[in-house]
Amino acid sequence: MSLSSSDDRFAAFRHPAYTKFFLARFLAAFATQIVSVSVGWQMYEVTGNALYLGLIGLVQFLPALLLILVTGTVADRFNRRRIVAICLGVAVGCVGGLLLLTIENAFSPVPVLVILTFIGVERAFMGPAVSSLAPNLVPEKDLANSFAWNASSWQTASILGPVAGGLLYGVGAVTAYSVALAFMLAAAILVLLVPKPVQRTVSEPKTLSYILAGFGFIRKETVVLGAISLDLFAVLLGGAVALMPIYASDILHMGPLGLGILRSAPGIGAIAMATFLATFPIRHKAGVTMFVGVAIFGLATLAFGLSTVWWVSALALAVMGAGDMISVYVRETLLALWTPDEVRGRVNAVNSVFVGASNELGEFRAGTMAHIFGPVAAVVIGGVGTLCVSVVWAMAFPKLRKIDSLDSADQTTS
Repeated sequence: MSLSSSDDRFAAFRHPAYTKFFLARFLAAFATQIVSVSVGWQMYEVTGNALYLGLIGLVQFLPALLLILVTGTVADRFNRRRIVAICLGVAVGCVGGLLLLTIENAFSPVPVLVILTFIGVERAFMGPAVSSLAPNLVPEKDLANSFAWNASSWQTASILGPVAGGLLYGVGAVTAYSVALAFMLAAAILVLLVPKPVQRTVSEPKTLSYILAGFGFIRKETVVLGAISLDLFAVLLGGAVALMPIYASDILHMGPLGLGILRSAPGIGAIAMATFLATFPIRHKAGVTMFVGVAIFGLATLAFGLSTVWWVSALALAVMGAGDMISVYVRETLLALWTPDEVRGRVNAVNSVFVGASNELGEFRAGTMAHIFGPVAAVVIGGVGTLCVSVVWAMAFPKLRKIDSLDSADQTTS
């Protein structure tokens, strides 16, 4: 007796192209986490200044913002698989640059921030391309399942990567960057092995209205606008990742391995939730469930900010990751279902800026506030802000709140 797509936990992996894509995304994310832990700890070790931790996030976000009118158009106009491969190739060069700086004992803020800016550029182009490529690799009936596994791929890397980064950095920064370089190279090769998928395009002139189509679609479609703006403001206010080196070093006294544990904790909660959602997908009240997930994220952020016990902090971060995963699962599925493929790249470019703002710009907010008010105040204020956002958005976007099923678009509760 065959399983229906909705009951088949591994439905997405029945498609070989998706399997290669999944492995590539996992390896790239794993390498990214190793680099993130290593750069953050090394920067704080060299400078002792929280502001530089904020700048790490800022320089990786600004390219996505400045190139937003270009990256989405490129993803809709050109081969998305090739774009992803080129971006991973640039990432290989950037990680190699960090490795070289470390070997030459030349690690300092200016060259490192320049390299991270190039990483920001490649992420700006890869974000829309990789988000738009995934729905081309599986049929619509398997989309929700693929997004649950996509999230699992990232979150598994978020568990293993930081711990590996902490352990490898304990051996030596050269070792950490070398392993990250090998993983990133393997990811680039795997993407090249993905067969070129069918990609819908429209033969319309590349006018200003064409370039701005992503903005126009999001502005008109309140479900999409509400979902991605919710993530923007919730994580922008609630993000505490940039301050983990300070917590691990000065508040919880855990060292590099402790930083890896803290960085892994949200991933542990998220992968547990993603696995649960892949097995027991959200059948009803998806909109309400997303807002609940954001509220859980805010409460857990608040608990992390106030904790001075390492295991309480790790538990709070795990709950934070689980809450965020609920929101990500619903948002990404809605974005795929409600967006036509011919405009998907431009819409995902805008979404990538929103996600980038919520993460990298959120790190800048946290680092700047920590520099002025202290790390605890920065995290606590952010947690309270996230709770407020979940309530305000639930009232401001009733259509999003009333979304019932994630099986197809236009399913709302009465």
